[in-house]
Amino acid sequence: MKIEQIYTGCLAQGAYYLESQGEAVVIDPLREVEPYLKRAEKDGATIKYVLETHFHADFVSGHLDLAAKTGATIVYGPTAQPGFAAHVAEDGEVLRVGAVTITVLHTPGHTMESTCYLLKDETGREVGLFTGDTLFIGDVGRPDLAQKVVADLTQDKLAGYLYDSLRNKIMPLSDALMVYPAHGAGSACGKNMSKDTTDTLGNQKKLNYALRPDLTREEFIQEVTDGLTPPPGYFPENVLMNIKGYDSIDEVLARGTQALAPEAFEAAAQETGALLLDTRDAQVFARGFIPGSINIGIDGSFAPWVGTLVPDIRQTILLITDEGQEEEVVTRLARVGYDHTLGYLKGGFAAWEQAGKAVDTLESVSVEEMIDRLQHDPTATILDVRKASEHASEHVLGSENIPLDYLNEHLAEIDKGKTYFVHCAGGYRSMIFNSILRARGYHNLIDLRGGFTALKASGLVAVSEYVCPTTML
Repeated sequence: MKIEQIYTGCLAQGAYYLESQGEAVVIDPLREVEPYLKRAEKDGATIKYVLETHFHADFVSGHLDLAAKTGATIVYGPTAQPGFAAHVAEDGEVLRVGAVTITVLHTPGHTMESTCYLLKDETGREVGLFTGDTLFIGDVGRPDLAQKVVADLTQDKLAGYLYDSLRNKIMPLSDALMVYPAHGAGSACGKNMSKDTTDTLGNQKKLNYALRPDLTREEFIQEVTDGLTPPPGYFPENVLMNIKGYDSIDEVLARGTQALAPEAFEAAAQETGALLLDTRDAQVFARGFIPGSINIGIDGSFAPWVGTLVPDIRQTILLITDEGQEEEVVTRLARVGYDHTLGYLKGGFAAWEQAGKAVDTLESVSVEEMIDRLQHDPTATILDVRKASEHASEHVLGSENIPLDYLNEHLAEIDKGKTYFVHCAGGYRSMIFNSILRARGYHNLIDLRGGFTALKASGLVAVSEYVCPTTML
């Protein structure tokens, strides 16, 4: 028996590959399925099942393409109503894969169809539990997402279901088995997950607040819902794609990786109204970019930020990337349902410059430069675009906080006539913030290189006392 976690840092997501005696299972696959096909081919195995722990909100699963290319059966837990051919398993149903078995455990709470899969070896010993978003390492799945799709559910009601699922289905299992969750730290599907991506159930019973044996139902509901912030707007759209279906990833890649020379790129932008998305490094972008384009760097949490900040999942997109990264960018966009990329700028930004096209820049300064300029302009403001929980934990005294996550809801708070020195933790998010506002006609925002890390290390600004955050959302 082989168990392999296939972890994708950009989404903080864990898919799983399991093989026994030439039969394989893939659990919660990502949109691009080629890695799973190659893994099974390496083992000489046939993928028998694609197991889905629930209808995912934070990414579009690869279940349909994987099933189409392998003939595997897609499996959901009880109450799921997929809009395509799939096996909706009964609670307690046993699936056989080679010499091992997988028992279906219906665990509603994160969503109503949420299901865990209990793996037993050939002797019947409990080996692992694939928990999806029901149980994370150090946390549990947030219970407010399904209410966005099913009207009569509330987060308190879902939290109550989750409490019952944890106590009746998961806590009685063997302490020795390994917990294999669908996410780790950085995912918006939980509040405060560990950086570890696996652990024993016994250890989680000791360390995970949600598994405390003395925790009452009312206390659990209070703790699991405390500190929740509104989920990203693309979550319900991804759920619907996972329920109803979507275009093949092959079609999305073919459409999105069309190379467009500068003239054709410019014409396509004018004709379609497409979003110009520049995925280069933040400081490289600042030194020169296409007017009206926005910067979300591929080397950060790219896909979740696109999903958070681009309101329409059907938005057409034209790409400016570093050479050779075009397919990677289109793939990452497709992971969160942004399937309408129309092509990319052939030759990148250098080709645009060489063609004599208009170019814009963004000012980016050091901490020392900022201090000097603040002395000459006392009306200027330090603007912190980190999450509210980060700002509350530690911040520059006197700074304002407008989290990048909710920029679209707080535009009215930004004064076009005022100068802002904008920072995040290290410089990735602040450039996203500045580029979006620049595209909307704001010209008095100055990026602070190095972000809060540089501010604190400089010793030139007063910083609040550190307070340990209770939530990472």
